[in-house]
Amino acid sequence: MNTYCIIMAGGVGTRFWPKSRQSRPKQFLDILGTGKSFIRHTFERFSRIIAAENFIVVTNRRYRELVLEHLPELTPEQILCEPVGRNTAPCIAYAAGTLLRRDPDAAMIVTPSDHIILDEEEFCGIIGECLDFVAGNNALMTVGIKPSRPETGYGYIQVSDQSRISKVKSFTEKPGLELAQTFVQCGEFFWNSGIFIWKVRDIADAFAKYLPEIHSLFSGIASAFGTEREQDAVERVFSECHPISIDYGVMEKADNVYVRCGDFGWSDVGTWGSVYTLSRKDRYANARPASGCYLYDSRNCIVSLPDDKIAVIKGLKDYIVVDTDDVLMICPRSDEQNIRKYIDEVKYNDGEQHI
Repeated sequence: MNTYCIIMAGGVGTRFWPKSRQSRPKQFLDILGTGKSFIRHTFERFSRIIAAENFIVVTNRRYRELVLEHLPELTPEQILCEPVGRNTAPCIAYAAGTLLRRDPDAAMIVTPSDHIILDEEEFCGIIGECLDFVAGNNALMTVGIKPSRPETGYGYIQVSDQSRISKVKSFTEKPGLELAQTFVQCGEFFWNSGIFIWKVRDIADAFAKYLPEIHSLFSGIASAFGTEREQDAVERVFSECHPISIDYGVMEKADNVYVRCGDFGWSDVGTWGSVYTLSRKDRYANARPASGCYLYDSRNCIVSLPDDKIAVIKGLKDYIVVDTDDVLMICPRSDEQNIRKYIDEVKYNDGEQHI
């Protein structure tokens, strides 16, 4: 089979505000200070097993030039532009419809653009196993992560047995702390990475069965893919699509879902708290820039500053401090789930220039 990698890169990354903005969201930033953006890391990771011409990036049309800036190996034809975000199911339906026209016997790897994976060799080996499995089976596959803690911000996958590749028994989205603790102790539950592997024909059949409206919309414009009519057709279809995730719309309903679980240093880096967990810390457990940040009587904080800024901070414990050219945010780490509320209030009072 010819294998393609679909990178989903249309999100705004509001939980990383004020560093992540509508004009340059999280996937185009180097939040961890590695010298590369998240989307660049994603491309290079899968480039170990996928040829550059077999990548497709699905993004909001406003980010088309940003994608080409960060991934100059790609051509404009490899960028699929959504007029508006409608969650992951329409995004994947668009990519699958495009691939069905280009290469109907293809296999698809679908990945978010903003994850960190530390052991890329182990990860690529697991992806290879998944590709081998879907080649010989009518299967929708996902990758599970062995949980290291009772995380309430992730979805969980329950396996039916302890085989290397197991049939999925159930999905649970973001459980409460008590349930998450039970999941970790049980040993049957794994974090849902949001990475999928399947044959393009199999996911098209799944859309037809479980999301027939979305399937019908994209099938109806198949002849426009790759032509000058594509953007007008996609504009119309996305205006009619209701937002729904691939997990809720397909994976939780299908009876041919399998998971390959592993442990390869994965994080979705979804919040400032996850950046704190991944960052190097000083002797007082503060994650801070290597220079320009002076902390006194402060512990367990994460500080992000522009390169030319000096910050003097005293007396903070368990705080997030993020400074940009036009916005300063200081809030308790325990309060980071309210960042969307802060954004809404800033937008209401000051407009979108700071969003």
